[in-house]
Amino acid sequence: MAAQHKGDLSSAERKILQVIAAGDVQEAAQLLAGEEVRVNCLDEYGMTPLMHAAYKGKADMCRLLLQHGANVNCNQHEYGYTALMFAGLSGRTDITSMMLDAGAETNQVNSVGRTAAQMAAFVGQHDCVTVINNFFSLAKLEFYTRPHGLETEPRLPPTLAGPLHRIIMTTNLNPVKIVLLVKENPVLVNVAALEKCHQVMDLLCEQCVKQQDMNEVLAMKMHYISCVLQKCLAFLKKRDDKLDALVKSLLKGRDSDGFPQYQEKFIRDCIRKFPYCEATLLQELVRSIAPVEIGNDPTAFSVLNQAITGQMAFVDANYCATCGEKGADKRCSLCKAVTYCSLSCQKLHWFAHKKMCRCLQEQDADLEKDSPKLKELKDDESDLVMETANFLQELCLRAEEQVAAAGGCPAELRDFPPPLLRDLPSPKTEATAQQGP
Repeated sequence: MAAQHKGDLSSAERKILQVIAAGDVQEAAQLLAGEEVRVNCLDEYGMTPLMHAAYKGKADMCRLLLQHGANVNCNQHEYGYTALMFAGLSGRTDITSMMLDAGAETNQVNSVGRTAAQMAAFVGQHDCVTVINNFFSLAKLEFYTRPHGLETEPRLPPTLAGPLHRIIMTTNLNPVKIVLLVKENPVLVNVAALEKCHQVMDLLCEQCVKQQDMNEVLAMKMHYISCVLQKCLAFLKKRDDKLDALVKSLLKGRDSDGFPQYQEKFIRDCIRKFPYCEATLLQELVRSIAPVEIGNDPTAFSVLNQAITGQMAFVDANYCATCGEKGADKRCSLCKAVTYCSLSCQKLHWFAHKKMCRCLQEQDADLEKDSPKLKELKDDESDLVMETANFLQELCLRAEEQVAAAGGCPAELRDFPPPLLRDLPSPKTEATAQQGP
């Protein structure tokens, strides 16, 4: 194929760029079906149709272009931008994931030496940064679904690859969320399946550490997920309760303040069991967590979450009290202090929250009592205020009439404040009085 030149566009190719901006997927499909449109054509700035669609946040258009063979790693842009960089700049996590699934390279840099994650972070698209940094190719996991060497069977059954990959790709590392993801897939709620899954996670952790460009962050994430899967396995072996007992153990709070001690101790234990003691990340985590008493900030989860995903818990963001999902929009109707992402999460957490709900209600009532409020006037008081206001207004009108009759305001009174504020000296008058004549 001959090299494409920037700006060398046919009329149909110029039209498809306009169609992409408008978001008309059907018309774009008709244009792509013809021979006049090259799916990787370049405009005068070196942008492909896929780059335009990614930057404008058109997910359906991106999907259509990828189906027609769009090159996700084209970097002919005048400043070296790729489709993944434009997806990150748009702030659309779904498009960012789509580019990554299509094989977008995360290490490509633009003309100023910035990767897609760095560009997204620069414009404040932290959710896209998290998606890029936590991406793990399904192909790497599918490697273990085939026997190698002297193996007679694969280390991971093919039916488990999809559900396990979904857990690996999650950006919410709350242990309750991971257990719920396990429960959502019946194929995982099995002793044999969990044994194979956690063994593969241990292998991936080892691979991340021993590869040429060691990835401590990904290794820690693989190890942490392996620990959660092993905990699920232990509960399944002890009792056949479909992991409900494990969820309750992780959510149960202490009597004094409702803090989930079991969850905190479990996460600390996961970090302590990381098998590579020389890892810099492990040492930083230990230094951050060890001096903190259980129940105080920062919690082990917040420190681990920031280290792995790069996200800090924003004060203005609502997190689900059950699974830690960001953007929880449902609030407890009684205390209005705890948020949830769904009704099912509220039901799961109620056994623990009901012990603290009344205390939170009382705290909220005390805050309302202490906060200043506008006094609601009675009818007779309101009438008195209106009469006073009318009287003062009449005084002002009389003063204006007298000034007009005298032919203007005397010079010595020009700097005086309005009649209504005469009892409150202005800063200018007060300063003049202090200086003296």
